[in-house]
Amino acid sequence: MGQHNNNSSNGSNSGGGGGNHHNKHIQGNTDEEDFDFKFSQCFGDKADIVVTEADIITAVEFDNSGDYLATGDRGGRVVLFEKNNESKHCEYRFLTEFQSHDAEFDYLKSLEIEEKINQIKWLKPTQKSHFLLSTNDKTIKLWKIYEKNIKLVSSNNHTLDDTSSTNRNKWKTIKDLTLPKLSQHDKIIAAQPKKIYSNAHTYHINSISPNSDQETFISADDLRINLWNLNIPDQSFNIVDIKPTNMEELTEVITCADFHPQFCNLFMYSSSKGTIRLCDMRTNALCDYKPKIFEEFLDPNNHNFFTEITSSISDVKFSPNGRYIASRDYLTVKIWDINMDSKPIKTINIHDQLKERLSDTYENDAIFDKFEIEFSGDSKSLMTGSYNNNFMIYPNVINNSIDDTIPTIVKDFNSTSTSSRHKQSSSSSSSSHSHSQHSHSHNNNSHSNNNNSRNNNSNPDDMDYEMNDIDSNSTDKSNNLFTNEIVLQADKAAFKSKRIGSMNQRSNKIKDWGDDIDFKKSILHFSWHPRENSIALAATNNLFIFSAL
Repeated sequence: MGQHNNNSSNGSNSGGGGGNHHNKHIQGNTDEEDFDFKFSQCFGDKADIVVTEADIITAVEFDNSGDYLATGDRGGRVVLFEKNNESKHCEYRFLTEFQSHDAEFDYLKSLEIEEKINQIKWLKPTQKSHFLLSTNDKTIKLWKIYEKNIKLVSSNNHTLDDTSSTNRNKWKTIKDLTLPKLSQHDKIIAAQPKKIYSNAHTYHINSISPNSDQETFISADDLRINLWNLNIPDQSFNIVDIKPTNMEELTEVITCADFHPQFCNLFMYSSSKGTIRLCDMRTNALCDYKPKIFEEFLDPNNHNFFTEITSSISDVKFSPNGRYIASRDYLTVKIWDINMDSKPIKTINIHDQLKERLSDTYENDAIFDKFEIEFSGDSKSLMTGSYNNNFMIYPNVINNSIDDTIPTIVKDFNSTSTSSRHKQSSSSSSSSHSHSQHSHSHNNNSHSNNNNSRNNNSNPDDMDYEMNDIDSNSTDKSNNLFTNEIVLQADKAAFKSKRIGSMNQRSNKIKDWGDDIDFKKSILHFSWHPRENSIALAATNNLFIFSAL
């Protein structure tokens, strides 16, 4: 990340936006103060200099406690930050930096393997040590981060005072010799590679996800997903393989994979066709057999040249409580209830102003940008990124009428509750049914097998988790309600300009691009603090921290 300059503002000057807290409430009964995000810190080069390619940040991740923050860059480096608990505000300080990956060359394929860090994932700490997984296109590494004591010899038998010839003969017996004494000199934060997981992916690794059992993790590339044991680096199990016998028949690729935060047997993966598949590792060795498929019907009449590109899911995440799924494609964010695969409970349009300019984004390759999606720690709010260094926060976007206090329990894949499928009114039911038919035919044999299995549930043991039916009427209403949107900008303006007007007015002003769109300034990578409304995000080679504290 280059230099680790820290420009911080605690909301008292123009840099942090300062200003008085607004006691007004924005639409949707959202408390404005709870989401009154202000600039807090910036690490990196804030001057208008030529950005070195290796310094561009490609991964940002908080640990489970939020006390530590990790970033990875194109140069293969991982930089760690530690929260300053002595400060009343959200403030982080540089902890350590280490080289995680180096550039390699695949001599068999005559391909250069970049050192770029694709993802970082924290594991739960043990004793005083922290562990994280980092990956580039081909190799995953497990790192141990710990405090190392540096000791130096403070005294021995050859001190500076004993160099004279008279003192050389004073050791007449072995009893005259003394052991060297060590004294504490310094403490450093050291990073040690504990395991290296390699040679298991033919294609580029796009995501890794630790399991809730803290013993295994998955890694996904374009066509396969592998399951690893953290303690066994030389062996992995292939649990998803969508590679066709004839590569000319390839119609989609895997774009992302994520483990369920509570059930260690469940994981999901998204595809370039806009589908999400929820899989159970207990059903079959290859877990893409009879998955639960989340797919929204798209009217063929609305298809155009760019539809296949814009519908590709770039990121997919489970909510921390495990109840919801959020997916991001180029133009929208979709929120799904894990027990309703017929349609999303909410769709948020992100880039409405780009729908008429898709040809421009195609020419400059911006249409292939992979934006991430992130849940807040309470599973109610979302954030995602855009261009001009803009990022959007959707406070309390999950419908609060749904009871989230009930434990998250996933319905069996081989049967679907009649009430949850047909609890809608007759008109919405018929509409949903027609949509379902189109999406089933879209997925050919795989999805039709899924339907058959739902009608032939004969294994009661598979029903060891069941969930209350969601009210589909409430989700229909939720989908049509106004969605709160807070638009902020991670730029030098964040610590220069004063904040004028209400939150909605500022958001509308920032979002009003006009024809002035800088596609090179995109917010792709970010992370939401798991326990508070603080976020960290990457803007080219700078790390910004915003907080509502």
